[in-house]
Amino acid sequence: MIDGKIVIVDDEKMVTSSFKTLLRVEGFSDINCFNNPIEAVEFLKTNTPDIIISDFIMPEMNGLEFLREAKKLYPEVSMILLTGYADKENAIRAINEIGLYKYIEKPWDNDDLLFNIRNGIERSHILSDLRDKIEQLEKAKKQLEIYSTSLEELVAERTKDLTIANSKLSGIINYCADGIIIIDSKGNIEQANPACENMTGLSELSLCKKKFQEIASMGKFSENIRENSNGVIMGLSNDSNDLLIKDCYIRNSLGDSKVPVEINFAAINDESNKFVGVIRDVSKHKETERLRDDFIATLTHDLRTPLLAAIQTLKFFLDGSLGPVEEKQAVLLSTMLKSNEDLLGLVNALLEVYRFESGKLELCKTVFSVKDLVVQCYEELKPLAAKKNINFRLDLGDITDDTEILADKAELKRVIINLCGNAVNYTNKDGEIEILAKVQSGDFIFSVTDNGNGIPKEDIPNLFNRFSQGTSKKRSTGTGLGLYLSRQIIEAHGGKIWLESKLNKGSEFTFLLTDIVKEERQVING
Repeated sequence: MIDGKIVIVDDEKMVTSSFKTLLRVEGFSDINCFNNPIEAVEFLKTNTPDIIISDFIMPEMNGLEFLREAKKLYPEVSMILLTGYADKENAIRAINEIGLYKYIEKPWDNDDLLFNIRNGIERSHILSDLRDKIEQLEKAKKQLEIYSTSLEELVAERTKDLTIANSKLSGIINYCADGIIIIDSKGNIEQANPACENMTGLSELSLCKKKFQEIASMGKFSENIRENSNGVIMGLSNDSNDLLIKDCYIRNSLGDSKVPVEINFAAINDESNKFVGVIRDVSKHKETERLRDDFIATLTHDLRTPLLAAIQTLKFFLDGSLGPVEEKQAVLLSTMLKSNEDLLGLVNALLEVYRFESGKLELCKTVFSVKDLVVQCYEELKPLAAKKNINFRLDLGDITDDTEILADKAELKRVIINLCGNAVNYTNKDGEIEILAKVQSGDFIFSVTDNGNGIPKEDIPNLFNRFSQGTSKKRSTGTGLGLYLSRQIIEAHGGKIWLESKLNKGSEFTFLLTDIVKEERQVING
């Protein structure tokens, strides 16, 4: 059982209390919770922790400021930052700038949290042991320089100690369950341990003939590690802190398969311009995530039947099919109906997210009139705009009745309704909304512009992510899935969706679908 001194900082007493209860149940004994980061800093000045866990948003001192102070005191101690989904970009920046071990999004999964805490404590112990060994080696080196001319016996004794230390270090590397790899600035592999050989299905000799980029494929959180025109890997530098790569896969040449991994790169502190990477197999973790998503999908699917039954029953009451209903009863039943319909909408949205992310959704593309689709969406939303006295305009450009496109009509309608519906919902009374649809060189371009409140610049990068609601400052009543689904649908068509917005001036959402206009393709082929 891995135990250690745990320091937890969160301004919410309920959170720290929950942490303490969870950790005690798991067998941890030395748990130190603080609701004030300044008090935590004072505690750390006289107490050496094994892991530090901090919330991001706190009064007086935020999580990044606190962890910077803690890093000055204990550079080897593993540190975890707790962050909301909208603060994900700040968390990634903190990993690169401060050298954090992990960030965990709220709400977290307890098993995942405990897994990272245990690994973090183990990592702190290993780094502390390595640091002690390095200090011992430095002391031995100084002693050798002072007594090198006359103390041959001391040299022999210290050499023996060094041999033992190197033997231990070699044992750690050779028998470590994680892959360990050493590369240069261009990605050339210079050394790999047996665990890395098992992951790739290649011997160390074969690996040393390859580049890191040839054995790994990197995902969206690894955009800052890539080759420039000189073949040098961007994102790796002797002056930088640790670099964490997530959503990465190691190719196994024997089974022609990919192993999901997380890689932590760090510069070797010398002038060799070399980097050591620790490669951790996260297959079991990915499988756990898949099972969790499957469970959510099954649960939401099974919820649809009772919800539909409840909605239909309430409609029978309200339309008088089951007898007259008093006014007060009708108000209550209408409220219940609206709540059930909202819940059904959330269930449907979750199911759609699962279908897209699991790859189970196949687009059903047909040829149809794009004008009819856009006009239909416009007419459906026009009454909602009229209720707010919004100047709701439609500009079809050069689109005619004969303009046809090849796409999934139902999914494309979902995107248009979502973008225009958001514009109506977030535009103030007496505002203006303009819908523009046009075709150009075989491409279909759609945009909706409003003069609403706009979206803060710092929130725009996260707007199309799951559960993002357009702002990190407050939460709305929506699910935060509409724009995420819209992006998935547009990208599934091979298109692109983006946003331009200015605070207090309005927003413009645009998507582009390339080479789908039927009549344009016919002209080119002819």
